[in-house]
Amino acid sequence: MISLVSDVIETLAEILFMADSGMEFAMRFVPFILFIEVPFYSLVLLGLAKYITRQHFSTPRQVNFRPTVSCIVLCYSEGEGILASIRSLVEQQYSGHVQIIVVIDGAVQNDTTYQVALSAQKRFKHWPQRDIILVPKWQRGGRVSSINAGFNKCRGLVTMVLDGDTSFDNDMIANSVPHFSNENIVAVSGSLRVRNVDASWVTRLQAIEYLISIHTSKVGLSEFNVVNNISGAFGIFRTEFIRAVGGWDAGTAEDLDLTMRIKQYFGRHKNLRIIFEPKAIGHTDVPETMRDFLLQRLRWDGDLYWLYFRKHSSGFVPRLLGWANFIGILWYGVLFQIVMPFMILIYLVYSFFVYQLPQVVAILLLVYGFYLLVTTVFYTVGVAGISERPRADLKQTWLVPIFPAFMLVIRLWATVAVLSELFLHNSRYSTMAPFWVLKRNKY
Repeated sequence: MISLVSDVIETLAEILFMADSGMEFAMRFVPFILFIEVPFYSLVLLGLAKYITRQHFSTPRQVNFRPTVSCIVLCYSEGEGILASIRSLVEQQYSGHVQIIVVIDGAVQNDTTYQVALSAQKRFKHWPQRDIILVPKWQRGGRVSSINAGFNKCRGLVTMVLDGDTSFDNDMIANSVPHFSNENIVAVSGSLRVRNVDASWVTRLQAIEYLISIHTSKVGLSEFNVVNNISGAFGIFRTEFIRAVGGWDAGTAEDLDLTMRIKQYFGRHKNLRIIFEPKAIGHTDVPETMRDFLLQRLRWDGDLYWLYFRKHSSGFVPRLLGWANFIGILWYGVLFQIVMPFMILIYLVYSFFVYQLPQVVAILLLVYGFYLLVTTVFYTVGVAGISERPRADLKQTWLVPIFPAFMLVIRLWATVAVLSELFLHNSRYSTMAPFWVLKRNKY
């Protein structure tokens, strides 16, 4: 063991001080980090600097804009859980009118959820400026059919699509809706936090992931109008624009699908924007076990391949997306999320076959050190510069050293997800809709 440690330290010294043999090891790792990951992280940090500077040195503009807001609450089997979601919308500190459209998919088999929704409707019946509308879908049709069924009832200038297991801060609507006073804003992506953060170590690690990848990184991307996705659990849209593009399309990954379809107007209409609002906060439950977490990501990461390479391959052009979003999707969506996991896997396998154990350990430590640095920087910026709950976020600090290993697992698992979609077409067997709905999807 002492000999191994000594050899690892010697190898690390060769890499760090660029000795000839160390240069060989480093140059097998550095190029794809340097040309794929570092530019992306740098862009996000530049955007974060712009946002934080503006927040500290500019006077907020007061906007007297209180249009009717329609909230589609998607329910399936949440039971009592939807009461918190409905109550958090009823109690919003927003003086405008709010439609709360509760859609229960498969209301026959989900009678408990339906009964809770009925009781909530009666309980908040006389709340001023709030209307609760129930839309029971007796036969299950899936997530997209629920959204479109609710969308047909929308009368607001702004439409929100919200998950039934997600609740919201009471200033969420007041913080997000004023953006739509600018007619060029077609959508706002809200921020999500982990509601069941204390359930397990898996949920705590996901809380760090949400803080970094959603609550912090999307702030930076928004500054350049290249927000990567409008979350399906918490998306906010200009109603007339979504009607113009035809609502939500059949199939899985409806959130990224709609984001891509919206962005395909950006090349022809240069002023259109999707922005991220970190002060519009939703709280959602995440998988509590590693098994459930991996099953979730199997669907999420597989859907990326399905959307980018199957459904939207013909629309992946600068003429439609505009150059900023074309490069952004190519860099973050394709290279960072799909190609990079395969490169990491190939690099690790190659290392085990080509190098001796001390050299492999040194390489792994080098990789770990890089991602720990990235994690620390974004976590610090997120807590100190963006978070509205810094004390709550700091409770997860002790897990930051573990987080790079957790992310390595996620990225390696992404290769399994992509291969599963490539060869097994998992998107046609999604839990988001019955098989008879998904099989009719031409993609």
